[in-house]
Amino acid sequence: MSARVLLVGSGGREHAVAWKLSQSPQVGEIFVAPGNAGTAALARNLDIQPTDIDGLVRAAKEHRIDFYLATMDDPQPLGLVDRLQAEGVLCYGPSAAAARIEASKAWAKAFMERHGIPTARGRSFSSFEEAAAWVESLPEQRLWVKASGLAAGKGAVGAANREEAIGILRSMLIERAFGDAGSTVVVEEELSGFETSAHAFCDGKMAVLWPFATDYKRALDGAQGLNTGGMGAYAPTKGVDSGLAGVIKERVIDPVLRGMEEEGHPFVGTLFPGLMVRDGDVKVIEYNARSGDPETQVHMLRLESDLYAVTRAAAEGRLGEVEVRWAAEPAVCVVLVPGGYPGKYETGHPIEGLDRVDPDVFVFHGGTKLVDGQVVTSGGRALTVAARAATVREAREKVYENVRRIHFKDMHYRTDIALEVAAGG
Repeated sequence: MSARVLLVGSGGREHAVAWKLSQSPQVGEIFVAPGNAGTAALARNLDIQPTDIDGLVRAAKEHRIDFYLATMDDPQPLGLVDRLQAEGVLCYGPSAAAARIEASKAWAKAFMERHGIPTARGRSFSSFEEAAAWVESLPEQRLWVKASGLAAGKGAVGAANREEAIGILRSMLIERAFGDAGSTVVVEEELSGFETSAHAFCDGKMAVLWPFATDYKRALDGAQGLNTGGMGAYAPTKGVDSGLAGVIKERVIDPVLRGMEEEGHPFVGTLFPGLMVRDGDVKVIEYNARSGDPETQVHMLRLESDLYAVTRAAAEGRLGEVEVRWAAEPAVCVVLVPGGYPGKYETGHPIEGLDRVDPDVFVFHGGTKLVDGQVVTSGGRALTVAARAATVREAREKVYENVRRIHFKDMHYRTDIALEVAAGG
């Protein structure tokens, strides 16, 4: 019997996962809520928002969904997995209790302390006065102020000194810049080193690491501008060898699975810690309870195993029975956004040139929709252009050559994705 699979989200990540699932002989039909112009070409889009849990459960019943694969952050903390499991739907994704590791940075910080997971020194606050007083007591240094709740990847703000940190605290805790997501904040010391994204398939007891990826968060070249959801990525990350990967699994991934099981809410799904690596040591920046965007786009190009078979095995607690294989070739992706992103920007602009993209280059849609047969922009990260090649340099050149064939009004993209590693191949 062919599986009927539900994805929730509308980003390039969901398009990439739907694309990979469509290659499985075990998958019959894919439903994406709400989806985009890209998912519409290989799945059935459902006009339901990711936070409409009642609507998603009704749709799962109506469309006889038998497998849910969690990709984005919003639904799990609201209990979608718990609700779907109660209806008999097999789920690859965490329960609401397990999803707190992403949904509440304050909870995650305390969890890391309980289980000896290395992370930056810091404290959580709900009171502006208490937070400001603590910051004033610190030596002058760079700090990060993070909204504890989900803020679409934009809730972490760096401060060069105590004065800036207090200003950011005021904007979050008093002016409510991030709404309820910032009603509690975490203030941390800044970590140094190089950043990498780890991912792991998890079945509640064991984990299988993906290769590592490097994401580019800032909007402008040279890591300048505002934080975004991600402007590009490459994989595998240079500088993470098998020895360091083993350290990361032992100190960052496995303790989460043990701790979650001990505390009564085993973690099933994709665990995605953002990490800072320095001199062979590693510290956790944050945990995510789903895969990254745009990291997923490059990972799906490199995954050789059947994604549905792997995630189903994990959902059934038998991850050890399947082999997870990855291509040796690296992959690079670049995200195309409307000018002004992540601040104010316009949407509704026609996208030209999609028909001129090379057949071995993939365009994963995010903020797009179909209007009278024309693909138009509908959100911030409109498209992700991705390619695999023998070297990072070749993959990068292939991506940028095709990026230049695509156009929409005020289109912006970073020109330095993977630039620092391309010289090495």
